[in-house]
Amino acid sequence: MQRKIYLHMQSRQEAQERFWAHFSALKTGEETISSRKACGRVTAGPVSAKYSSPSFHSAAMDGLAVRAEETFGASDENPLSLRLDTGQAIMINTGYPLPEGKNAVIMIEQVLLGADGKEALIRAPVYPWQHVRKVGEDIVATELLFPTGHHLQPSDIGALLTGGCATLRVRRKPKVVIIPTGNELIELNEELAGIPAGRIIESNSAVLASIAEEAGAEAVVSPIVADDFAAIKAHLLKTLSEDADLVIINAGSSAGSSDYTVRIVEELGEVLVHGVTIMPGKPTILAAVQEKPVVGLPGYPVSAIIAMEQFVVPLLAKMQGLALSQPVSVSAQLARDVPSSAGMEEFRRMVLGRVGEQFVAVPLKKGAGAITTLTRANGMLRIPAAFEGEKQGRLVDIDLLVPQAEVERTILCTGSHDLTLDLLNDYLRRQEPAFPLASTHVGSLGGIMAIKDGMCHLAGSHLLDPADGSYNTSYIRKYLPGEDVRIITLVHREQGFIVPKGNPRRISGIHDLFADGCTFINRQAGSGTRVLLDYELTRNGLDADGIIGYNQDEYTHMAVAVAVLSGKADTGLGIKSAANALGLDFVPLVEERYDLLIPGALFETPMTQAIVQIIKTPSFQQTVEQMGGYSTRDTGKEVAL
Repeated sequence: MQRKIYLHMQSRQEAQERFWAHFSALKTGEETISSRKACGRVTAGPVSAKYSSPSFHSAAMDGLAVRAEETFGASDENPLSLRLDTGQAIMINTGYPLPEGKNAVIMIEQVLLGADGKEALIRAPVYPWQHVRKVGEDIVATELLFPTGHHLQPSDIGALLTGGCATLRVRRKPKVVIIPTGNELIELNEELAGIPAGRIIESNSAVLASIAEEAGAEAVVSPIVADDFAAIKAHLLKTLSEDADLVIINAGSSAGSSDYTVRIVEELGEVLVHGVTIMPGKPTILAAVQEKPVVGLPGYPVSAIIAMEQFVVPLLAKMQGLALSQPVSVSAQLARDVPSSAGMEEFRRMVLGRVGEQFVAVPLKKGAGAITTLTRANGMLRIPAAFEGEKQGRLVDIDLLVPQAEVERTILCTGSHDLTLDLLNDYLRRQEPAFPLASTHVGSLGGIMAIKDGMCHLAGSHLLDPADGSYNTSYIRKYLPGEDVRIITLVHREQGFIVPKGNPRRISGIHDLFADGCTFINRQAGSGTRVLLDYELTRNGLDADGIIGYNQDEYTHMAVAVAVLSGKADTGLGIKSAANALGLDFVPLVEERYDLLIPGALFETPMTQAIVQIIKTPSFQQTVEQMGGYSTRDTGKEVAL
């Protein structure tokens, strides 16, 4: 099959304008629904009240219903007696109808009742209609409640029912049909015993459907369609012949030899855009077939989500007559360089927190297939196409993906990776208020430098000093001289060689890394694990050049474990809990101390104290011990610097 090459890529703005302009007149139809089910819908015409509210004069206070004119002249010097037994004054509760002939209510707190209950003494008059809700005070019959195009909110439902509108006309929800395509896709179900090699669980459709429904649409996911030109074409035609308002074909939008979407829509309709200068999301297709919008989204999850949000969600809003709210943005200082390709507008996922008086933004890893970067992100940085990235320390505008209050409470943790940080995050989120812990992994030394630059709240570190066997203190004195840094021990943990089940290469120590054909996966330079490895090599008089894979590194212990599990490497140096998590074997090498380094200026803040209190609890420590390879004998203790 001949490849389809991008010939005329357009900018995001150009693509949006062309796509939306083509369907500017496209509106969904109308339907009548129950007012009780109308929240989130858009009115298709003006809505007027049938009844007034209140529909009768009623008491706004507990007290006495009276004729105001009969209270005139009452004062402290001249108290006035009102008869209850003759009906001159009548006891009334809030909300009750005002008795015939009465036009005011005296608050019960301003009334002195006689012992016989037949008379009441007042010391101040009331004026006509005082403490009375008059007919139509809230709503008057026939008045306009909501204009055409109003987006109904929860409180609006109360107004509809109070005004006597049991039903109303609204814009019909756009029906979005999502067609997942790909020979490699399989459905997830309870009977699935495992994932066969070369197959992928189909998940994009559920994400795209959720986005569509959040935008007010009705989403339908079709069965998976194989990578076959005729099959995809037939399925698209069938979908268009039914009641779909917008069709999404997921995957097959790129320029590969098996990517059929653009050829199909070219044959059946008009391709408005194929290829947008955004990253991720470049292969997006925007088309019109039978006067309906057809969108080809990339198969990589992040690409599909970004394209969905940029092109489809705004069109769904326009079809319903809705106006999209603009994202809230804040100015934040970049914790690291963010390189980007010139000529492409890049959407970069970030995690933000407030460190002192300044928001700090840490970039998450790139990758159109890394959907976890979206689940972890709380902000998005847009890098214009004319830029080649942003530099560390620069102030940039970040669009928030969560409420700003949550960003304010986010704890930025960087440095060395440890599995107990995920556990700590879970405990922190159970608190009220919750303090989300966002951890990024740049190695122990990278964490120390982040503290130096004011780019984090705390850093994990396990840097061994070969000279005296101490951990972390000498490095803090070297790189943060004179700085107020508190060292709190999180755990003691076992470091050693992660090996496949059964240890087929019989690895027992560092000398076995030099055996013929043995492949190794390393940790990145600056990490405490890399320092430990280099120390052990030097102590044993071994040359790192003799290790196959010494220059191949990963950034977390779990990534090392995955490399061993997948067969990429025979072994790697890591912590026992990572081996346990994936059912691998472990050969112990040393026990080391893993500390949390906290700037002194932040130590007494609520978020830091929440961490210190949690790690001292028996519940947390017991859970850590159960993970294997950990000792909590010093957890929560401060190390003297």
